[in-house]
Parts: sequence; structure tokens; C-alpha cells
Amino acid sequence: MPEPTLLVLDADPPPRLGRLTGRARVLHADAHTLADRLPLADALLVWDFTSDAVRRAWPGGGPRPRWVHTASAGVDHLLCPELAASETVVTNARGIFDQPIAEYVAGLVLAFAKDLPGTLEHQRRRHWHHRETVRVAGTRATVVGSGPIGRAVARTLEALGVTVALVGRTERAGVHGPGELDRLLSRADWVVCAAPLTGETRGMFDAARFGVMQPSARFINVGRGPLVVEEDLVAALTKRWIGGAALDVFAQEPLTALSPLWDVPGLIVSPHMSGDTVGWRDELAAQFVDMYELWADGKPLPNVVDKKRGYVTQHD
Repeated sequence: MPEPTLLVLDADPPPRLGRLTGRARVLHADAHTLADRLPLADALLVWDFTSDAVRRAWPGGGPRPRWVHTASAGVDHLLCPELAASETVVTNARGIFDQPIAEYVAGLVLAFAKDLPGTLEHQRRRHWHHRETVRVAGTRATVVGSGPIGRAVARTLEALGVTVALVGRTERAGVHGPGELDRLLSRADWVVCAAPLTGETRGMFDAARFGVMQPSARFINVGRGPLVVEEDLVAALTKRWIGGAALDVFAQEPLTALSPLWDVPGLIVSPHMSGDTVGWRDELAAQFVDMYELWADGKPLPNVVDKKRGYVTQHD
């Protein structure tokens, strides 16, 4: 029986797939060659998870891979109507980024509460400015997105003494439904967005949502950039409707040097790095190899994405 053909949409550095020697014929593609090589593949590894090349190449002619795996939590960069309607199985890297992102969010909460940006700025200016900071324990957080990342954020903040309300697509034990979101936002000291990007969630944080938050509230987005109407967030910060914000994801990435977001008062900008800890690429590659071995042996795959909803539906 011939080895299955695995096509890798490359990024630098490439994945370490040595364990697949003798189990797969590995081909490589970039955004320019993907469309021509898709018909040759039984499986596709989207290692370049910042690229929308799959969404552009998939509608072409010829056979398509039976399985597509993306080395990311989000799948909006690859889903198109033709892929969603096909029998191809799509999986994601669910589980790799949960705790790193939760730690990053906790770091931002502590940085805001203890005014670490102000301390660094005063140090840069050699200015001794004593002030009081906020006690984190006893504050309230609303975490939007009840998947593994949102749940890890909730657990980590609770360990700091924060009371957390988790909001998901549907109400269930321990999770509030979307109908309660505005009420919870109005009481929150910290609002964390960790939701998937779907037609229902795109632009969910707009002027109306920022308007119901407390003037002291801080907003953190570690989900997807288009979940936030960035112009409305800028206005909310400029008019001091909210106390501050941190964005790790953006509508367009990378931010150009001319982006106005760099200079918004009270906004912390980080370059989509909240889940990327030392060794994360090796973890992603090892996860994929484990899944490939299951797939090649005809066993069920974990992390199967509901292509109509745009995310893995277990515990959504």
C-alpha cells in the first residue's frame, strides 16, 4: 500500500516531522504553489497558520485532501464555503495554547492592576512617583469564550482571587449564555475576549459593548482581531469610557509602523504572541504527528472542527 501524501503549507522554521519517515510522502508548498499541489495530497498540514492561501486555493479543480490540520486554534483563515461543504475533516491545535494564553492574560491583569506600564515609564524618565495600586483579589472578570482557552483563563484568574463569569455560545452549568453578556460586562473589572471568530461573533465588541462597561474596566483580547471594532475601542479609550485595554490580535496583522493603535492612550499592543512560549512549535509538530498516526491507522481524530460553526464543539 503506497504511503499517503502529506502536503505542508510551509512557514519558517518548518515543522519537525522525523517520526513520519516511512509513513508519509511529504511535499511542501507556499502560497503560490498550493493550488497546484492540493490535488496531490491526501492530507494537508497548514503550518503557516497566518496565511489565507487555503481559503483561496481550495475552490479550484481536482481532488482535495481528506484531512486538513491547522497548527492554530482558530480556523477562520482557512474555512471557505467549498471546504465547509466538503467531506474533508478539519482539525486544529486545540490544547497547545490554553495555559500559555491564560498566563499571559493573568500577566496583563497584574500589569494593569499594579500599573507596571506607568512604573516603567516613570523609570525611563527618572521620576520618583509614589502611588496606590489595585488589589486583584476580590475583583470581577467576565471571560467571553468558554472553550479550553477561556476555561484556562478563568481557572488562572480564579487562582488570583478573581470572581470569574464565563460566557459561551449556549448556557449550561458554569457557563452563562450570550443573553447575559451585557449585564456581566457592566459589573466586570476585567473583560477578556477568548471567543472564536464566526459570523455571530465578528465585531461583537463595539461601541455599544464598550459603553456598558465600567469606566475603570480593562479589556483584553486574545481571541481574534475582528471580534473587536478597533475604531470603537480607540474611541472608548480616548473618551475614557473604559480604563484601559490590551490587544494581542488585530484585524490586520502585522500592524504597520503607521498604525494609530501604537499611540492610543491606555492601550497595550503585543504582536500575537500570547500563546507562543519556548518550544511551542515543537509541541505543535508533535501534536500533529500523533494525530497523523491516528489518521493513518483509521482511528478517530481529536479536535475535529464543526465546519459550519467554525470551531471544535466539545464544551463550546
